[in-house]
Amino acid sequence: MKRRTFQAEGARVGRPVVEAVAAELGMAVEQARALVEAGAVYLAGRRCREPEALLRAGQVVAVVLEEGGRSPLEAPAPPPPLSILFEDAALIAVDKPVGITAQPTEGRVGESLVDLMSERLGGPAGLVHRLDRETSGVTVFGKTAQATRALAAAFREGHARKRYVAATGPGLPTSGTVDLPLSKDPSRPGRWRASRAANGVPALTDFRTLYAGEEFCLVELLPHTGRTHQLRAHLTALGAPILGDARYGGAAQAAGLSAPRCLLHAQSLELTHPSTRQPLRIEAPVPEDLRRFFALAQVSVPEGAI
Repeated sequence: MKRRTFQAEGARVGRPVVEAVAAELGMAVEQARALVEAGAVYLAGRRCREPEALLRAGQVVAVVLEEGGRSPLEAPAPPPPLSILFEDAALIAVDKPVGITAQPTEGRVGESLVDLMSERLGGPAGLVHRLDRETSGVTVFGKTAQATRALAAAFREGHARKRYVAATGPGLPTSGTVDLPLSKDPSRPGRWRASRAANGVPALTDFRTLYAGEEFCLVELLPHTGRTHQLRAHLTALGAPILGDARYGGAAQAAGLSAPRCLLHAQSLELTHPSTRQPLRIEAPVPEDLRRFFALAQVSVPEGAI
């Protein structure tokens, strides 16, 4: 990510943020306005989408110039079609496509899953859990404040049961539990490490190997906690990073098949419906890129998953 940071001082104090950004970056005011409206400008650490907001003395202005190789002013790609897995008056569940973030990123708003769902619902979608950009599968949103609170509590308290499937490197044991705390890796920004050597947050994952071959494994993952990058870091700690997960050392291909993204899929979710209090199970079909590995290994997943 590329960004420019400057402080409001001297003649900048009392000026609209759009004018200060234009002067700092040497660009037209209208171009600076587009950056503000895209959500790429932060004032005192908070996203500022008001071009005419006046600067106060000492305030720090940060402008995101590039994120993921893209300028915030670059035209967004057409939004992917959303597959609705379940919907009623209280909640909606979708099969999150690969390649979009759960929430707006630092450099832009409008392209995330929560943005797309809010637009579809005509109001704020209650995001209660997140999947990484390259992870696909079941994602649930509350449609009312009451449902959102109940769903958030279910995830926070560990009552929502999640099942993931993944293709990994070889060498996994038949089954087991990974009980390793997670902490930010100081040597690799953006990556988490699973280790007892650091003062990390507790993280617990059960796993069962569905197929173990010389070149890759297929694994079922049942997380008891919902930490950032938990499954990716835990599998790396086992010596079998997820295929296509470049950040954690996952191979880009195995057995002649390519892994163009992190081959992790949130296949099912079980929880108590926030209104009816009845058990609810939601499933998302395994996507084609991961399905090829299951087919090659001649492994079946639970009925309805493929």
